[in-house]
Amino acid sequence: LFVYQDPRIDEVEGMLPHSNCGACGVPGCRPFAEKLVSGEIEPAQCTVNSSCKNETIANFLGVELGTREKEVARLACAGGAHVARFRARYEGVHSCRAAAMVSGGGKGCAWGCLGLGDCAEVCNFDAITLNQFGLPVVDGNLCTACKDCVDVCPKGLFSIHRESERLWVACKNLAFGDEAERECEVACTACERCVVDAPEGLIRIKNNLAIIDYEKNELGSRLAIERCPTGAILWMDDLNQSSKGAKARKILRKQALAVG
Repeated sequence: LFVYQDPRIDEVEGMLPHSNCGACGVPGCRPFAEKLVSGEIEPAQCTVNSSCKNETIANFLGVELGTREKEVARLACAGGAHVARFRARYEGVHSCRAAAMVSGGGKGCAWGCLGLGDCAEVCNFDAITLNQFGLPVVDGNLCTACKDCVDVCPKGLFSIHRESERLWVACKNLAFGDEAERECEVACTACERCVVDAPEGLIRIKNNLAIIDYEKNELGSRLAIERCPTGAILWMDDLNQSSKGAKARKILRKQALAVG
């Protein structure tokens, strides 16, 4: 029994990065090549390949390159060791997933990043590094939105966003006001200033946390972040780097807070 297979599939697969990351929405480069040849998907959907490589594929197949807005992974936590307290010291396997199984990992904020770097370890593109305070930093140039960090984080802190979605809440703490701020100096306190300052319906408070409606993303501007007292709501640039509003409390501390 012979099953015909278009020989162009092998040639197109050879032009792909063989990372099998799934960022294109297809589980692997071979299935992606098959869909390219059958016309079910456009070359631009591969975010790992260079635009030049994707254009070569488009020319080879005689199809449009297509377009796709760049997406990046973002971390919904800014609670590094200098601003967020650990109530206990974890001394087990060096892994966020392992630590999370032991009373949540010891951080005062039960929703916060544990800083042990599972996300950096799983990233095949070296897009994630840990800063001096044990907080993951995503390099927007290297991130391919493959979602490996999304899958590995035991706290569910990573999500994938379009670059044009500039407003970002770097917090998942569901405690209210002083209770949240007691454990992390940059937590969202549900003060509602961003809700008041943003266009109606763009931001709401749910379970003591600011939530952005990205369906109304075109309404977003820096105005929404300017009066945030803790700097929990941020404005992201093209490199996935953040800036705080004018009224955000300045953090001068350079050393980790004491445990306990």
